[in-house]
This record gives sequence, C-alpha cells and structure tokens, in this order.
Amino acid sequence: MSSALPGVGPIVADDRPRWASLFGSFLEFYGTEITAATYEATWTRLMAADGAIRGLGVRDENGQLVAIAHYLFHPTSSSDRPVCYLQDLFTEPAARGKGCGRALIEGVAAAARSRNAVRVYWLTQDGNEAARALYDKIARFKGFARYDIRL
Repeated sequence: MSSALPGVGPIVADDRPRWASLFGSFLEFYGTEITAATYEATWTRLMAADGAIRGLGVRDENGQLVAIAHYLFHPTSSSDRPVCYLQDLFTEPAARGKGCGRALIEGVAAAARSRNAVRVYWLTQDGNEAARALYDKIARFKGFARYDIRL
C-alpha cells in the first residue's frame, strides 16, 4: 500500500475469500467463534442490497482487501433519527498504521451522514491499546462498560 490515505469502497461479491479471512482474524482476535452457517448468513446480509449489515473495505494496490468494517443502523429512544453502530473493524497486520482504520471510520461516518443518523458509535476492549490510540483521536470516549447476558 502507498503511504497515502487509502480509499474505501463497498465489500463486493468477489471479496468473499479475503473478507472471510479478515473477518475470521477479527473474530480470533476477540476470542469469538461462529458457525459456518453464521458466516454464510453474515455474508448474505452484506451482499443484500437492502441488507441490515453493510460492509466497507480498504484495498491494496492489487485490489485485495486489507481491512474491513461492518456497520448497521438502528432506531434509538433518544432521537427520531437512526444511530449507526460500527460493529466490526479489522486491518490485517501488514497494513496497520497506514490509515486504514481511520479511512473505514470516516467511510462509515459518511454513510451515517447520508442516512441522517444522529451519531456513529462502537465498542472495543479496554486493553486494545493500538485501536484506542486511534479512536481517541477521532471520537470521544463516553466511559461506558458493556454487559452481556448470553442467551
């Protein structure tokens, strides 16, 4: 990749193998396992024109995905406008530090603006220092802790 800010574009059908590799690495980083059926369902939603989950990617000079982001819109009780949840963001190690994460976040923010969303938000682990160093430059940490009930 060049040192210039990378371009961001939608994830497309031909991206399936690279997307699966990057998404798998993202899940591994967070210690998450999903079934083959869930991979397929996620891919199907990403590819659907009206899918609930949207995807963006950054490509290297050969057109191969090196970073991905998944995001979705949902209503909120605090506004009549939707909010945008940046659900997943992952950059392959060789492409880190080259602007991919920032470019993807800006791409999601642009998509959110086009939908008249009130905000974009996301979660990360406390100890993910590399990601948090970027996030602290472009967003405001709100101090929330996340709790889950596994169903």
